[in-house]
Amino acid sequence: MSSKDFVAYTKSNQEIISELDTDIKSGLSQTEVKKRLEQYGENTLKEEETRSLLQKFVDQFKDFMIIVLLVASVISAFVGYMEGEGPTDSIIILIVVLLNAVLGVFQEAKAEDAINALRDMSSPEANVLRDGEYMKIKSTELVPGDVVSLEAGDIVPADIRLVETNSLKVEEAALTGESVPVEKHAEAVIEKEAGIGDRSNMAFSSTNITYGRALGIVTHTGMDTEVGHIAAMLSSTEKQLTPLQKDQEKLGKTLTYLIIAIAIITFIVGVFLKGFSPIQMLLVSISLAVAAIPEGLPAISTIILSLGTRTMAARNALVRTLPAVETLGSTMVICSDKTGTLTLNQMTVEKVYYDGKLHYAQDPLDNNGKFICSFAFPNDSKVDAQGNVNGDPTETALIQYALDHGMDLKGQLRQFPRVEEIPFDSGRKLMSTIHETDDGRYLVFVKGAPDQLIKRSSSIQKAQEVTAMTAADREEIIEVNAKLGRQALRVLAGAYKIIDEIPAEVTTETLEKDLVFTGLVGMIDPERTEAKASIEKARMAGIRTVMITGDHAMTAQAIAERLTILDPNDSENERHVMTGAQLDEITDDQLAKEVGNYSVYARVSPEHKVRIIRAWQANDAVVSMTGDGVNDAPSLKQADIGVGMGITGTEVSKGASDMVLADDNFQTIVVAVEEGRKVFANIQKAVQFLLSANLGEVITLFTATLFGWVILEPIHILWINLVTDVFPAIALGMEKAESDVMSHRPRTKKDSFLSFGVAPSILYQGILEALITLFVYWYAAEGPMQTSLIGEERHVLAETMAFITLGLIQLFHSYNVKSVFASLFSRNPFDNKWLNLAFLVSGAMLLGVVLIPGISQFFDVHALTAGQWGIVVAAALSIVVVVEIVKFIMRLSGFADKYNQ
Repeated sequence: MSSKDFVAYTKSNQEIISELDTDIKSGLSQTEVKKRLEQYGENTLKEEETRSLLQKFVDQFKDFMIIVLLVASVISAFVGYMEGEGPTDSIIILIVVLLNAVLGVFQEAKAEDAINALRDMSSPEANVLRDGEYMKIKSTELVPGDVVSLEAGDIVPADIRLVETNSLKVEEAALTGESVPVEKHAEAVIEKEAGIGDRSNMAFSSTNITYGRALGIVTHTGMDTEVGHIAAMLSSTEKQLTPLQKDQEKLGKTLTYLIIAIAIITFIVGVFLKGFSPIQMLLVSISLAVAAIPEGLPAISTIILSLGTRTMAARNALVRTLPAVETLGSTMVICSDKTGTLTLNQMTVEKVYYDGKLHYAQDPLDNNGKFICSFAFPNDSKVDAQGNVNGDPTETALIQYALDHGMDLKGQLRQFPRVEEIPFDSGRKLMSTIHETDDGRYLVFVKGAPDQLIKRSSSIQKAQEVTAMTAADREEIIEVNAKLGRQALRVLAGAYKIIDEIPAEVTTETLEKDLVFTGLVGMIDPERTEAKASIEKARMAGIRTVMITGDHAMTAQAIAERLTILDPNDSENERHVMTGAQLDEITDDQLAKEVGNYSVYARVSPEHKVRIIRAWQANDAVVSMTGDGVNDAPSLKQADIGVGMGITGTEVSKGASDMVLADDNFQTIVVAVEEGRKVFANIQKAVQFLLSANLGEVITLFTATLFGWVILEPIHILWINLVTDVFPAIALGMEKAESDVMSHRPRTKKDSFLSFGVAPSILYQGILEALITLFVYWYAAEGPMQTSLIGEERHVLAETMAFITLGLIQLFHSYNVKSVFASLFSRNPFDNKWLNLAFLVSGAMLLGVVLIPGISQFFDVHALTAGQWGIVVAAALSIVVVVEIVKFIMRLSGFADKYNQ
């Protein structure tokens, strides 16, 4: 028999014992254990193959843009050698490439291995019955058929079919996402289609026993467990390329083809039409190619992303991979886990019913000692010295409610000590305790399921008076219970009675009857107060929030309505809620077509979460997934950006995530999305600046070649690229977010760096830069500019003026790209101190080659008169004036609105 194919929860206890060939009284023999260890292997998870540091480093050079830069480095070295200028530019490009590789490896090295984290969750020991004796063994030595004893505080060491249970509760949140510990029943036989959260006769590996005791038989170990299944899914899930990575690859390829074409055309025109020497035109063509390549873009993108990670970290969003910063900005759908992210993961009393009236939990609680005691006394939670309440989440909520209303619980329990009890039992769904009073009599307090307590109550307390419970009272209690249930509240009832002596035999029959009904308590894991506002803000930004949870459909729907994920005024919200069972009935293609109709998924398994994400991705949506449990790991890895929880999250979920929320708060995701949008906008500004500048250079050189001019030397082009590209582009990455950044729709997968009006802006701005530079050269070389220089000297002067003009144009233009369509003067144009500094530093380096003796000779430039400086500065500054006019026309004509969605 294959352990993997064995569906244990569908079988009775006797079938389990028979099929696993074990003995519930004596367990397996050591001889049999040895055989089964050879058959099934150790109870461990397989490790994922890890890449060496060298492999990670080499992988960084597989990006197309990086390959282009390496080629550019070789070309630059050749130009430097031919011109006798040395390999400076080549070295700079290599430094940029190496910096990117080192940063990439560093980011990978910081990431935890999710599979190893899964292995670390394994229980170190198990209490197992072998050869008729219980013994502690390493959990790795467990085999199918082993009989294991479980009790409160244990971590379940393998997947176990329960054969005996005593008030057993298991906390499965990490595996199912359900916020409340699950009651287990050994006698249950479950249908095959049931989800993990509904398999009440099973205890799963790596979950926690919170209450009671049990005996069970190991059915699955290692990779055959539910946790092992998740580990297999996790290792087989391929991480998607981020939009940023796709954009850079696409942009790199497009630019490369264009640059090669332009360089070839320039060479042909120069040699065959204008009669320049092949060597001269080869150098010009290569210089043009190097000028056109935005070699600083990868490094600038990395720097801008790194700055984004620092900003996000300060706002509780810890980014583990750099591209994730920008991916957040393109998020269209946030698939969010409910428990701990949208809710507090803390059961809280919300409404109470007593004295025949429904009250909010925060309302004053006067003269209702019996009511509050009926929930606080039959309760096993403990209050520590710091005032923290520890225990079962439901019971701690009741104690916290009592404490919040001023109850001196410890003092009360000293006055009325517990002398006897009937523990909670999942069959009768009640817990009772007996407390001695000062007059020698006894108080009995009972809490439990309302339907059970109503049947056992003969009286009711209202306004401190005890009267016989009437049919109308019962109907009212049942109605209130149903009303609270429809609001997804977990409802418990309380009752009490006074007895003269403790029965000889304390049983449910002798004690839990003729009770005085005190009231109802409705509890829920409440939504975070800021989550609702954040969901609405995300909606305004065009981002859809989808809730995925292991809870029941009614609970999920109620929370979704409270958070406005579902319209709270829609009476037919059930049609927007899908359960895991319903998911199993449709194909992936059907789900992809219908996924937009559902905003809530309940009772889902890890496979369901991955299917939901893939369905959205099939519709070209960029999907963010949040989660904290082991069950979330595959979907976190499948999503375009996985978001783990820093406080409640398992190491597994953190390891599979691209970003971790230090405060487990949905609001932080929306903050991170806003930062991601700013990061993309700033990278886009850098792209616009670099490409418009490079296009200006390309058009200048190509047009000059057509006219037979030698307008710029290779060293001039390389120097402009060095001093006017990098610093302003990095400074643009530090721009503040534009005020309307969260009022735009998310960018789609079809959008790129050149979308939203950037492409036409690059085109007209590059043409403007070239026209201004060409005009200055013509004016100085052949136009009416007054100068006594003639021949070669006038040509050198014209080259110098064209060189400085082109460089200054790019520096002034860096202010233009602060916004694609908005006027530079719509806000303080000098509000970016880093851009101001970059302008001054780059300007000093550019002008220094003309003004500093010795250096000017190296660059073969001519000194300028005051009048010539005036022409150069005025021409360069004109780029701001002309772009402002064009932007105004674009806004006035509605052209800007076409892109500014």
